[in-house]
Amino acid sequence: MAKNLTRRHFLRAVSMAAASVPLAKVAAKAEPGVVKAPLVAPGSFKETQTAVGGLCGMCFWQCQLIGKIRDGRLIKLEGNPKSVDNGVALCARGNAGVAMLYDPDRLKYPLKNVGRRGAPQWRRISWEEALDTCADRLKTIVDRDGARGLSFFGHGAHAKYLMDFLERTVGTPNVSEASFYQCRGARDTAYLATLGLAPGENVDMANAKVIFLLGTHIGENIHVSHVKNYLKGLENGARLIVVDPRYSASAAKSHIWVQIRPGTDTALLLAIMNYLIQKKKYNVDFVEKHGQGFEKMAEGITHWSLEKAAQECDVPATQIREVADLLAANMPHVAIHPGRHTSWYGTDFQRGRALACLTGLLGAIGTKGGLVLPVNPKGLNTAHWPRRDAEKAVTLQELADAHHFSPPGTPTELLRKTAISGKPYPIKGCVICGQNIMQGMPNQQETIKMLEQMEFVLCIDIMPTDSTMYADILLPDCSYLEKGDVIKIGQQWNLSEEPRQYIAPRMPLVAPGFERRDSVWITNELAKRMGYGDKIPVQSQEEMLNTMLAGVNLSLDRIRAEGGIHIQPGDAPYEDPGVKVVFSNEDMANNNYPPIPTYIPVEQPPEGYMRLLYGRTPLHTFNRTANNPWLAHEAGINPVWVNDRLAARLGLKEGDPVKLVNQDGVISRTTTTVKVTPGIREDSVYLYHGYGTRNPEMTLAANRGIDDTSLITKIAVDPESGAHGMRNNFVKIVKAG
Repeated sequence: MAKNLTRRHFLRAVSMAAASVPLAKVAAKAEPGVVKAPLVAPGSFKETQTAVGGLCGMCFWQCQLIGKIRDGRLIKLEGNPKSVDNGVALCARGNAGVAMLYDPDRLKYPLKNVGRRGAPQWRRISWEEALDTCADRLKTIVDRDGARGLSFFGHGAHAKYLMDFLERTVGTPNVSEASFYQCRGARDTAYLATLGLAPGENVDMANAKVIFLLGTHIGENIHVSHVKNYLKGLENGARLIVVDPRYSASAAKSHIWVQIRPGTDTALLLAIMNYLIQKKKYNVDFVEKHGQGFEKMAEGITHWSLEKAAQECDVPATQIREVADLLAANMPHVAIHPGRHTSWYGTDFQRGRALACLTGLLGAIGTKGGLVLPVNPKGLNTAHWPRRDAEKAVTLQELADAHHFSPPGTPTELLRKTAISGKPYPIKGCVICGQNIMQGMPNQQETIKMLEQMEFVLCIDIMPTDSTMYADILLPDCSYLEKGDVIKIGQQWNLSEEPRQYIAPRMPLVAPGFERRDSVWITNELAKRMGYGDKIPVQSQEEMLNTMLAGVNLSLDRIRAEGGIHIQPGDAPYEDPGVKVVFSNEDMANNNYPPIPTYIPVEQPPEGYMRLLYGRTPLHTFNRTANNPWLAHEAGINPVWVNDRLAARLGLKEGDPVKLVNQDGVISRTTTTVKVTPGIREDSVYLYHGYGTRNPEMTLAANRGIDDTSLITKIAVDPESGAHGMRNNFVKIVKAG
């Protein structure tokens, strides 16, 4: 396929009607206080003040912000000019934080569901009634069933304090975070089992000679400083290898695009490693010094010839050799990116192991252009809730004797099955904070079963998501612009500047509107009512952050005076990493897992079906930004990418309205449009994630595009980590009407 194909714009600007549906008529959309400031002339900043100390929350990357305030109202967000991380740059989502803050559909008051779960009827109640009800219902379950009768689904910085309370002080072992079990958990534990460290995204792409991306969509999943690092590498002449069944934004910049058959990535990696070993093109000195079990792995992958991998992966053997030779010629200055969202096929731990082993084989650790160890500021205190005196509860993994290399928390599928079946114990209380489990977890009908059998469901959120429809009590959280709940630390380094570390606490840019409350206040009030008032570690967000900063002799006042960010000298991260590269892991063998990276074939699409792939768009983050009017105007729908030859056979044309039906007969509730392109394989289709919202209270997002998660009904679970595989479902395309 030609590499210089012209890519048309996929999404046209959509004119959005400002139709308004009140939240069960408990609050008018245009209440006093929502919009106060009059319009001013463009470019006029008269009487405008600058607020410092913001950390963006439109995604988890937490770029450093300043806000422009006029008449108590935020009118603009900018990157903090003092930042050595993102600098003055913000992505589209970051700029659109203003529209999120003043979204009329945001939750405003505590609400009680007087209807039924899934079809709620909301009644506005006081905070006193809401907290009393929540504490009473949760305590009743704990008193009867023990702390294991509760479950918690949380995501993001605002969920940490509440999770800490429930997990450490109350003692529930049933905690599941989407960031681990539907995202990066298999990656982290695979690298821990190989290198003894979780990799994060600490890849020195700016100084790499080759950047290797496997299913990593940099430029679509935009994290500003990370993208800057990547682009700096390309500007400096790095060669880019992209392995992806789709012509992504990264593939469009690549020197080699490997259009691999989905599910076969590990086979490709094993063949590359076998070739490097057989040709003695690996970093012999590094492997001899840092390797463990190298000979066992080398012997165990000898059958992975280039030709065998070519057949399995449906790519030319000559291209695999070209990739391997390019990596070898530039080692150790090779950035093997570990990826971010890596829960794909339910075999993802093994792919992570292979990526980590390839990194070690090239000696690309602790060196310019390679995987580097973080040298972040040290010494921050913690503000943890105390652990309860009782013995730590036995986890579901331990009871099932499964998923021995799982990340922190409980594998979601184990937790959900336990709640539905009541075995080995009942789980009757559910707290959800900042996690849209309806769009995050596969097989939505099973999630509904789990929620319906609960005696009590509490949701704390900013927006009325699909998950909040199943709450008994719904509490309005502060947005990231109205709270101070986290400290970002890190280091900047490149060839042209001295290394610098930064400490950047999130501080509120504006006061909370309506009756929204921050998670520290909510958690403390629940704790008092549940009998844990004497265990409260801090009384406020400000005290929490000051407690943490005291460990490095800083305070919020001092950092505010420094422009919102404390900067100090850093250290170059290039040094002997002091790690062992465990090519053959005996602990894994002892738990009946393959000790060396192993390719496990996954099911391929049945006749007439295509594999459903999904990913990010630069204009949305999960479902949390789908209702944002600025972003929805530019990307109001998620067109389905269809290969041009396949589209011709199916009689599909650009812009045709369609539905999708999966292998289990589940039909998408809503429609989308067709994007005809040569930039995707014929055995796959692709959607942007986070669309197709069911909740009518998200008036801009409701029923726009297709919810990809609704079509993921076939469950695949990674044996080692317990993470969900999210790309094992197949669909047909049906013309709407």
